[in-house]
Amino acid sequence: MHNLDLSISDISKIEGKATCDIKISGGKVETVKFGIAEYKRFYTQAIRGKDIIALPQLTARICGTCSNAHLLCAIKAVENAVNLIPSPQTISLRKLLNYGLIIRDHGLHLYVFVLPDLFGKDSILDFDENISEEHKFLDDTFQVKAAGNNLGKVVGGRSVHAPFAAVGGFIKLPQMEDLQKCREELKNIRPAVLDLIDLFAKRDFVLERTDIDFAALTDNEYSFLYGDLIRSDGSKISSEKYGEFLEHVAIPYSHASGYKLSGKVYMVGALARMNLAKENLHEKTKDSAGEYLKLFPSKNIFHNNLAQAIEILHAIDSSIDIIENLKIADEKPIMPKRQAGVGIGVIEAPRGTLYYKLEVDETGKIKTGQIVVPTGQNQIGIEGSIRKFLE
Repeated sequence: MHNLDLSISDISKIEGKATCDIKISGGKVETVKFGIAEYKRFYTQAIRGKDIIALPQLTARICGTCSNAHLLCAIKAVENAVNLIPSPQTISLRKLLNYGLIIRDHGLHLYVFVLPDLFGKDSILDFDENISEEHKFLDDTFQVKAAGNNLGKVVGGRSVHAPFAAVGGFIKLPQMEDLQKCREELKNIRPAVLDLIDLFAKRDFVLERTDIDFAALTDNEYSFLYGDLIRSDGSKISSEKYGEFLEHVAIPYSHASGYKLSGKVYMVGALARMNLAKENLHEKTKDSAGEYLKLFPSKNIFHNNLAQAIEILHAIDSSIDIIENLKIADEKPIMPKRQAGVGIGVIEAPRGTLYYKLEVDETGKIKTGQIVVPTGQNQIGIEGSIRKFLE
């Protein structure tokens, strides 16, 4: 009979930092406590009184890797609060900026964090360049991440904390010549991503969760930025009403709040998106990854990795299409009207659904704000998956 009393105080492979306390007695799992220990940073207090123009760059600092997701979600909430409708060109450029984030962030997770586990390594730095397969995936790591980084730099000015994206548009527009270079780079990494998809389809792990719900924001082009929230039972929630279905759960051993959706434990992220909206993927992606798309919908939590790999391919194919059909016009950002209002912003960040609710006064200052991040929404489910894994 197994006995174990384990406390891990520093888990870094999440958005922030996590802790986990486990107790097994007589072969039975007695305690699993998963907590997010990033400490209170009081962003919802810090944004009070801030001008709507300045807000997105401030909240982008919430996350160092998916900062552009916070940037785009904050912009969306502000524009909805003041009834500002961005131009079609701005929408296309925002999609490109976000696709660059998806490629880079998913690439970071799959290549740098997960790939070593599949090869029995502690770190990607332990890969042996004299072994052809390990050498290949090491090269692919930097090429795929670089392509996502470069797309973010060309469109947003930087791959993180992009300074060009703003309320109403972009303060500086990309050059078509630079976008064409990005297009060629995206085409060049496509075979590597197909290899990544094949690897995760054949060599990943298995952990079935039949007791968990899935939720994801999606539209007919799997844009990550628009649409309604779809749930496992097929029901839809408009993005404006999403917050009404979120049930806040205080977790005494976690600094971050947990959430349920209409009283149910649920999962957001790539697996949820793939389970609920795979038919909306780019046609070229569906053609290339069709064999592996048959695995979805899936209850295997580790299929989140395969779903992320497929999403990288979708982001590549969608970005190539946008660039090939884009003609940059000389546009200035639309200046927002100073008026009171409430704005909701909901998008799909790499790790799942990101929710903003902002109340703006008549001078264009933030009165109150609510921000719900994906990791908090997944927190209860993560704890349950650790328990299931141990059992």
